Amino acid sequence: MKVLITGGGTGGHIYPALAIAKKIKEEHPDSSIVYVGTKNSMESEIVPKEGFNFKSIRVKGFRRKLSMDTLKSIKELALGLNDARKLIKEFSPDIVIGTGGYVCGPLVLISSLKGIPTLIHEQNALPGITNRILSKFTDKIAASFEESKKYFKDSSKVIITGNPIRKEIVNIKEINKSSAYRSLGITSQKKTVLSFGGSGGQKSLNDAMEEVIAKNINNDDIQIIHVTGKRLYDNFVEGIKSKGINLSTHKNIKVLPYLFEMPKAQSIANLIITGGGALSIAEINAIGKASIIIPKAYATDNHQEFNAKALEDEGAGVMVLEKELSGEKLNNLIIDLLKNERKLRRMEQNSKRIGITDSADRIIAIINQMVK
Repeated sequence: MKVLITGGGTGGHIYPALAIAKKIKEEHPDSSIVYVGTKNSMESEIVPKEGFNFKSIRVKGFRRKLSMDTLKSIKELALGLNDARKLIKEFSPDIVIGTGGYVCGPLVLISSLKGIPTLIHEQNALPGITNRILSKFTDKIAASFEESKKYFKDSSKVIITGNPIRKEIVNIKEINKSSAYRSLGITSQKKTVLSFGGSGGQKSLNDAMEEVIAKNINNDDIQIIHVTGKRLYDNFVEGIKSKGINLSTHKNIKVLPYLFEMPKAQSIANLIITGGGALSIAEINAIGKASIIIPKAYATDNHQEFNAKALEDEGAGVMVLEKELSGEKLNNLIIDLLKNERKLRRMEQNSKRIGITDSADRIIAIINQMVK
């Protein structure tokens, strides 16, 4: 099987594409896979390290307002279409898969016009503009949220597969919880709150968590693991110090710039607080955890709010908008949820009910059907 796979710009597009590529290699070891992205991009750094052949094409995203930059984008799109045409002719793929981002446009469009089977994967409840356009041309659409169906004109193309997630999360039941507590330096005798704002951190969450930590520094009933993001760590620690708090003397509070043992922390958390990224939500649901979701207001098309709303509508989490967020509000919500065992269990059950752990298997089944 010869596969062109494309998706870029953010980890939310790149990691699902890599998960699909790895699953194809697992099921079809003799398959030939080329990952297509843009030069000097996030995917150009990540993909080769994962062992996949990487090719770049010229293409640029469009700004929402008409400007001189729009003309440059149109020129780049024309060049990208030409690059895509050459690459498709040279590689002659059996299928082309796109996971979002403007780099997908030329590859999926040209392939569709040439009659090559095409599949796009949409991670969010509100589909991105590229996938919404490509949905009119592509053969199949793998979606992560039931809610996203209404944004595609032909819903008969849509198959709910969920988001491909890390094997460490799929296999989280295999984690020894006693070992996880020891490794993280916390106790199994207290309720555990895990908060993180994605790989880059989230300033609004950090600001609120400063106050939450200050209010619970001597709370013997809960322990908090807060991951700030590397770029925001120093400022966060300074903010904590300015409140007269010495974190080294309080074992119930862990503040980290990055957490390599995230699956361990997720496995023992009683409550997870994070942004509205599709992959974070997919992982939370896959392991059946109650959550507080704080969607990033600056996310494209406000898509994180749609993700969080979908979770809240299922009774699996609580959404707090950034404009409504405060340390006091977040702390009250945390304490209320941890005290309400019945509500917490119900949220966990709903989270597990909508969680999908076999997303990669569902996607490979679609691919196998398309390439016979």
